[in-house]
Amino acid sequence: MADTSSMNIPTVDLLDLASGEPARLERAAAALREAFGVFGLVFVKNHGVDAPALERFYEAFSAFVARPDAEKRPLGRADLWYQRGWTPPNTEVAVAGNGQPDFKECYFAAPTPTDPQSAMEFPELYPENIWPDNAPPFFQEGLLTMGRALHEAGLKLLRGAALALNLPQDTFTAACEKAPHVTRALQYLPLGPSQVNTGILWGEEHTDFNLLTLLPGGRFLDPAGRPAAKPDDKSGLYLRTRATPEAPQGEMVRGTAPAGCIVAQVGQQLEILTGGTFLATPHVITAPGVPGWQRQSAAHFMHVHTSQVLFPLPGFRTPEAVANYAPPVLAGTYDIKTLVDIGLAPPAALDKLGYRHYDRLNRMRATS
Repeated sequence: MADTSSMNIPTVDLLDLASGEPARLERAAAALREAFGVFGLVFVKNHGVDAPALERFYEAFSAFVARPDAEKRPLGRADLWYQRGWTPPNTEVAVAGNGQPDFKECYFAAPTPTDPQSAMEFPELYPENIWPDNAPPFFQEGLLTMGRALHEAGLKLLRGAALALNLPQDTFTAACEKAPHVTRALQYLPLGPSQVNTGILWGEEHTDFNLLTLLPGGRFLDPAGRPAAKPDDKSGLYLRTRATPEAPQGEMVRGTAPAGCIVAQVGQQLEILTGGTFLATPHVITAPGVPGWQRQSAAHFMHVHTSQVLFPLPGFRTPEAVANYAPPVLAGTYDIKTLVDIGLAPPAALDKLGYRHYDRLNRMRATS
């Protein structure tokens, strides 16, 4: 894979967005227009995520991952479409991948309060959090603290994105209020000697289906399970830039953030709302070329509320955008369809869509 430099990806300073100073606001807006429009990704500084707390959480997550699968299995809630608790290895599959499940196990939790009405309408998208018995110290607190910090950074970025597009400041934040936001801890699993350098990926190339994804940075673990520098130059996050006449397949760019920064990625929902002005980021997580190494990371997924309609906003409804993103769809319906596509929800979940009482007339006839 080409190793195009990531140095051209803009960095936005959240202090600029909070300053109220026209010059600083325009600097941040310009960075977001380029970052989200070309790369679908921006680096973020002064984001409020506490680095020592993140490291402490990863230690707690390591202790959880090390537990026997039999102990973790009750937390693998297929009935909740794995939107809370433990996701076993080899469960999720990228829609545009080659059918290989991702080499990872995960833990999901919601860091923000759930919406009781929405939980009645979409119970698998708004369940209560579940936690392991005798959880490792700082496991629950660390995951929720990280998720809340990432969520606050994301709200600031969404207000900045609206500013960058000359929209009312609350355009995107209002659309995602009380939505099914979720924070995920990820453990990418070690490859054996026969698996390395064979095209196996930690995470197949895909785009996130939500509104905005926040990534606080992760760490590599050597074969003895100790935190260490990356084992080679091929490991980590790559993203595919927007296609151009000169590069019709886009360019693969490293997504490694500068020191002290986090990463924010555009999801499909933000692409749809902006009619493709902002681009959902195709990205891939490559595995090392040496066996035995693991990686820990985390992500916070911000969503449009399930009752909102996904369609380009009025100012972005060009004929091309309408053709690309029609018909309008309810965000909750979109969520269900995508969770089926990636293997977290069963195909039967699609039966929830549409009218479910066609057999009523037959039952009435049977009683006559």
